[in-house]
Amino acid sequence: MDLLLWLSFVAASTALLLIPGPTVLLVLSYALTQGRRVALAMAAGVALGDLVAMTASLVGLGALVLTSATLFVALKWAGAVYLVYLGIKLIRSAPARVNLADTTPVAPRRIFIHAAGVTALNPKSIAFFIAFVPQFIRPEAALAPQFAILIATFVGLAAINALAYALLADRLRARITRPSVTILLSRIGGGALIAMGVATAALRRQ
Repeated sequence: MDLLLWLSFVAASTALLLIPGPTVLLVLSYALTQGRRVALAMAAGVALGDLVAMTASLVGLGALVLTSATLFVALKWAGAVYLVYLGIKLIRSAPARVNLADTTPVAPRRIFIHAAGVTALNPKSIAFFIAFVPQFIRPEAALAPQFAILIATFVGLAAINALAYALLADRLRARITRPSVTILLSRIGGGALIAMGVATAALRRQ
């Protein structure tokens, strides 16, 4: 793959990943309440979710979703319901009063599954990859090696981005002296996930 084209993909992917979305909001919420002990689980979950979504897009599921009304609706509602469910869970996990040192720990495995689900079960992700990735592919060259490079690059960047957000949130958590701030942030994150779930449910096929 051409080095300049790959560097362009890296730059574009980095800029897109830095924009907060459902995945970043989930990472921030968990990091603020659970600390850095779950950072690796979140990064691995995000990497798996992006791997599933991007691979599915590049092998044809994305095109099928965009042409099949039934599959699009099924995936749309699965993603929407899951986002709303996670948003409600985040809001309910923020009690009226809490001591950050006494926050009930959540198993890293559960956080890994949540992060992977939020990242992968989003029809916008598949549609995005279908529209975004072809700009960095040379059709005259073998496709499989290009796909492998682009998938590995994006998944790696996504994992690093999630890990960086988690560690940054953990540092912020250590500086917060008022538990109400963490509660508020968790509720904002939960509300944002619910809103994005509703937005996903309202998504229409183009």
